[in-house]
Amino acid sequence: MVFRKPPDGGWGWVIVVVSFFTQFLCYGSPLAVGVLYLEWLDAFGEGKGKTAWVGSLANGIGLLASPVCSICVSSFGARPVAIFSGFMVAGGLMMSSFAPNIYFLYVSYGIVVGLGCGLLYTATVTITCQYFDKRRGLALGLISTGSSVGLFIYAALQRELIELYGLDGCLLIVGALSLNILACGSLMRPLESSNSPPPEKMFVDKVPDQYFVYHEKEKTVEENISILEKGYIDEKCVNNVPDCKQDSILSKNALSSINVNEKDTYKKKVVEQTNFCKQLAKRKWQLYLTYWKETMVLFKNKVFSALFVAILLFDIGGFPPSLLMEDVARSANISEDDYYMPLISIIGIMTTVGKLILGILADFKWVNTLYLYVTTLLMTGVALFAIPFAKSYLTLAMLSGILGFLTGNWSIFPYVTTKTVGIEKLTHAYGILMFFAGLGNSLGPPIVGWFYDWTQEYNTAFYFSGFCVLLGGFLLLLAALPCWNACTNQSSKLPPNTYSYKVASNA
Repeated sequence: MVFRKPPDGGWGWVIVVVSFFTQFLCYGSPLAVGVLYLEWLDAFGEGKGKTAWVGSLANGIGLLASPVCSICVSSFGARPVAIFSGFMVAGGLMMSSFAPNIYFLYVSYGIVVGLGCGLLYTATVTITCQYFDKRRGLALGLISTGSSVGLFIYAALQRELIELYGLDGCLLIVGALSLNILACGSLMRPLESSNSPPPEKMFVDKVPDQYFVYHEKEKTVEENISILEKGYIDEKCVNNVPDCKQDSILSKNALSSINVNEKDTYKKKVVEQTNFCKQLAKRKWQLYLTYWKETMVLFKNKVFSALFVAILLFDIGGFPPSLLMEDVARSANISEDDYYMPLISIIGIMTTVGKLILGILADFKWVNTLYLYVTTLLMTGVALFAIPFAKSYLTLAMLSGILGFLTGNWSIFPYVTTKTVGIEKLTHAYGILMFFAGLGNSLGPPIVGWFYDWTQEYNTAFYFSGFCVLLGGFLLLLAALPCWNACTNQSSKLPPNTYSYKVASNA
């Protein structure tokens, strides 16, 4: 299907607004899960590592399942997927209010809500890209701030709801708010295709000729049988009863001969269909082999291999503060009276600022986005090393703001990927990197929680987190040095494969 030219405005701005609120409503609670994390620790009495799996699954499962999410949006469209995912997010949040143990939360909050958020993210990005071309960067930047604003507001909202209605009431109310995603999804009107044929004609054209001819013959035989039985036999039976038996026998013999011919035709068509399926399977297998060959070519690029390690280590070490910072403050015996604003809210609002400022910097021609991304990684590692030395709300708030700002480097990550592999391989490479980013999101908080369970303090845990981020940053910096340019340029000059191009265009 070929869509008409993106309007870069008009109803597209409605798409931007509803996509912003969709990400606001679906990601608000999972990103601000640190507030709920404290309540779950007190309610179920499990270890910090085991309890941290709930929030890490909710934020990581959507990235891990990104290929499945893309297939669903491509097959069914953004509007149906958004409406269905709205029920998933709202239902998962409401089910979590009745959780009898932490394992129930793994499914209801971690998997159901996380998968719903992944589907909604893919749907909003896909339909926004369909409506915008020249202003696509601006549109995507606007909708991406929805999740950061949601983190900022939901951190304070969930804390207030817990004080008023308890943990169960908070999850029920937040789940009810998520039902507004249905209204946002209903406004995601698909962009009509240009010169598209009527639906019935499109369906018929998609059927191979050999199948169409076979079904047409089968229908003709059925009509002949009905004519013989109803028009000939019945008429003779009415006029002449003795001849009825004889005519019926003759008609049965004629029908049996027709069935024999039909069986031969059927066997012939089965052979043709079998050969067709074999050729289709062979062609698909060749595409899969080509896909894996292209993946191996990507990993021969030293910068891409270092980027893959860097994003994995960054999410293992850099994601836990957004989930565990509130518990860090409680472990440091900071009084709640000293709280002017939840630390997670500070992370959320500074992430929004970081996305905008870093995105603007990336547009300057004199800025090397790869070195800019490396700088954010190294600064994040240093900030993580400083968390164990923070013993007051003010210092923790400053570190939260710095970490939030640096986490905004997600806005320049597509630029870095494009610079590394080229635009023709962007989707292929970005899908691989997002899978490992989701793996890092899922593993980071439990690892930090396990460190606390073993040592009964967060110092070792954040030293480990800082080391992971610094290691990834130094590896990427080493791979990006000019001495590797010859190798990276040689690999980037390889002719792009048609399969990778098709995947990128469909995505």
